[in-house]
Amino acid sequence: MIAGVDEVGRGPLAGPVVTAAVILPNDYDLPGLTDSKKLSPTRRRVLAQAIQQQAISWSLAKASVAEIDQLNILHATMLAMQRAVVALNVQPELVLVDGNRAPEFAMPARAVVGGDGLEPAISAASIVAKVARDAIMADYAASYPHYGLERNSGYPTAEHRLALQQYGVTPIHRRSFAPVRAALQQTSDNS
Repeated sequence: MIAGVDEVGRGPLAGPVVTAAVILPNDYDLPGLTDSKKLSPTRRRVLAQAIQQQAISWSLAKASVAEIDQLNILHATMLAMQRAVVALNVQPELVLVDGNRAPEFAMPARAVVGGDGLEPAISAASIVAKVARDAIMADYAASYPHYGLERNSGYPTAEHRLALQQYGVTPIHRRSFAPVRAALQQTSDNS
């Protein structure tokens, strides 16, 4: 029972960081399973649905913008990973985490650099987390239409940075991130 864990959303200026944990059966049938960044949005959605149907267990968790600003993005990500593993309805014997560090879990864990392209359970987690976070950001785009969130998922694109300067900071923006701090400073300088 190996759980793969991955996160999506460490770099954006807005929205939560989302993590997934996935335990795949030995006989999974998921053609094209790989790192979510190598897949089209349509392929990711199809695979995410298949993963959720075939997984022994899967879960999603997140750390909020407030937690990111309070803890910093690394610690908030570790917290979200812990939440995802705790939320599994089957306890894994081993947790494999994408990246160069793993948080503390109640069971053995190992960090795997490039794991989202090497370990099927981590690939599955990366896909499930990416689809979930993209959906969250698309929902936010309806409330905050000027930022292009449905296209940039909150990442610091030129469009997003310009919108921060023009329209200011929203409640979903991470105030601890430099471009958001700069936009807040600009607002206070102008008032």
